[in-house]
Amino acid sequence: MSDLSAVHIYVDGSCEENRNVTAATPAGWGFAVVVGDTGLGRGRGDIVHESSGPVVTDSGRAGFIGAEVGSNNTAELSAVAHALRWVLETAHEGRVVIRADSQYALNVASGEWRAKKNRALAERAQALWQEVGGICELLGEHVRAHRGHRWNERADHLAFRAMSGEDPLPLQFWKPGNR
Repeated sequence: MSDLSAVHIYVDGSCEENRNVTAATPAGWGFAVVVGDTGLGRGRGDIVHESSGPVVTDSGRAGFIGAEVGSNNTAELSAVAHALRWVLETAHEGRVVIRADSQYALNVASGEWRAKKNRALAERAQALWQEVGGICELLGEHVRAHRGHRWNERADHLAFRAMSGEDPLPLQFWKPGNR
C-alpha cells in the first residue's frame, strides 16, 4: 500500500521521432504532482501542481539543462530534472516518490546507471536527485506506460502537448488516453 502522506510526482517525456534525432528534433516533458495517491492507477488523489515544456537543446536559451538532442530519453530525463527542481523550489521536506514509465530516466537520475549520451543532462539530473535526497526521503518507482494509469496518462498528455507546441487541456476537460 502506498503512503498517502507522500507527494507523488508522475513524470513523462515525449518525442514523435526517435530515430536520427538532432538538436532540432521536437521533444517535450511533463510532470504532475499528486497528493493522496494510492499508486494503484485509479487516479485517486488530487493534482496540486503540474508543469510541462519543450526539451531545450540550445545552451543560450532559458530552460536549458544539458540536453544535446530532442529524444525520448532526453525528454524523460528532463521531466525528472524539472520535477526535482520543483521539489527544491517549494522547499518540500516530506517523502517524495517520482513515478516514471522510463526505467532509463529513473536509473540515470538516481545514479544507478551511467548515461552514454547527453552526459551534461544526466549529471544535472543526478545532482538534483542527490540534492533533493539530502533534504527529504526520495524514491523512484516504475509505472507501466499506456496502461490507463490516470496520473501517468496525465504526465504523458502534458509531455505530448509540450512536444507538439500546444497547451495542455485543463484537467476538467481531459480524459486519460487523450493526447
